[in-house]
Amino acid sequence: MPTPRVAAIHDMSGFGRCSLTVAIPVLSAMGLQCCPVPTAFLSTHTGEFEGFTFLDMTDEMPAIAAHWNTLGLHFQSIYSGFLGSERQIHIVEDFIRTFHRKDTIVVVDPVMGDHGAVYKTYTPAMCAGMAHLAAQADVITPNLTEAALLLNVPYHTLSADEAGCRAIVERLSLDGRRSVVLTGASASPELTGAMYFDAKSGSSAMIQTSRVPGWFFGTGDVFASVLTGALVRGDSLDDATRQAVDFIRLCAERTVEQNLPLREGVDFEPLLKHLIR
Repeated sequence: MPTPRVAAIHDMSGFGRCSLTVAIPVLSAMGLQCCPVPTAFLSTHTGEFEGFTFLDMTDEMPAIAAHWNTLGLHFQSIYSGFLGSERQIHIVEDFIRTFHRKDTIVVVDPVMGDHGAVYKTYTPAMCAGMAHLAAQADVITPNLTEAALLLNVPYHTLSADEAGCRAIVERLSLDGRRSVVLTGASASPELTGAMYFDAKSGSSAMIQTSRVPGWFFGTGDVFASVLTGALVRGDSLDDATRQAVDFIRLCAERTVEQNLPLREGVDFEPLLKHLIR
């Protein structure tokens, strides 16, 4: 069988483990061909770094898609993350319409904010556009902040406990039509993980692991990349979520053990062996 392909539509930071610098090695380790569509190139990610460079790739995105379409390329997954403008959101929607096939899994990580705050680059129009894009996904992977934005409710009204997270994923499922994996779900202060709703089975469950103290940059990108890779490999949503939760814990533990600066992202490279079959 040909190696499955994933079209990964993300920005790329030259330093700081996030976005494409995470997605490419993770998906490759999981036996998939990662085909990047860069939305921007930055010298570093924007968290706790100053003076970073930024190259906007918006104009290249439709040109890449048009060329790939002439080649007759087919993707087993289309996986999008951080987008830099409302125009890019529309470009990704066009990309999905062009390349979506019956066996294509569309994964949208609706990157818009964290810890109750919307990223400075996101306008209300962009948040509305991201909600429209997410409606085309088979699976979405919001955190609590992004869930509040997608539901158009105040962040403080959402609860991260099991009952609250179950209500969130069920509300985000569009009446059971799409799967939802909510990150940052926590049954207790000592635990963390995710809550999912599986559109195929109609079931939901919370997956927990021990919490590693600290705020780690890029973990959402690692999580969504592992989840996407597992789904393309044919794993159930339950298994895929467990793999992602467990791998994040391993990465966080190693990063703390090595006493590495958290702004550089989790030290995942030596742990890729855990994703290989």
